[in-house]
Amino acid sequence: MKVRSANFVTSCADPKAADSYSPQIAVAGRSNCGKSSLLNMLMGARLCKTSQTPGRTRLINVFRVNADAPFYFIDLPGYGFNAAQRVTSDELNARTDAYFRGNDNIAQVLCLMDVRRDPSDLDKVLINYLRDLCLPFTVVITKADKLSKAQLGNAKLRIAAALGLARDDLIATSSSKNIGRDALLDKLQNVLEVFGSDAENGDAPNDDEQ
Repeated sequence: MKVRSANFVTSCADPKAADSYSPQIAVAGRSNCGKSSLLNMLMGARLCKTSQTPGRTRLINVFRVNADAPFYFIDLPGYGFNAAQRVTSDELNARTDAYFRGNDNIAQVLCLMDVRRDPSDLDKVLINYLRDLCLPFTVVITKADKLSKAQLGNAKLRIAAALGLARDDLIATSSSKNIGRDALLDKLQNVLEVFGSDAENGDAPNDDEQ
């Protein structure tokens, strides 16, 4: 897939305000896992603000990719960013939950995880949650440049085993080194083609956006 253009559309406090955009690629993960950097890499533009401070993204941000045959990246708030801010964290998790439930325009969820860390309990909860909702997902491991090739292979095995997946189900990326961009965009192209085919056959809603 070639990304020819990308632009910011809107930020939503109400999760249901994002429902009408179709098709959607949702990006989820714990705070500071590299969501903003990955989105900037995929879109080829610095549209997402990056920060070393966990929990910066508090709203649901919508980005449009390509003018012809467009799709939308949905940047979701990070989860579990600070135990001392539990109320805020719970509020963000509730917002994300409301976004996922009843949204028929989600073509794929990218679940981001830092390759240097074992999946947390919250990471596992997210994967099982998506399975329960029958939402398709891809695990994207970030910051792959921080490990050697051998370490990366071992990390992929470890993370995949913890999540009940095969190693080849994971896509390794590095925003700083532009690693994994083509592989992930090719994956998304396949996903969007299937989603569009299902929509034509009446298995998914059409784009209601004017």
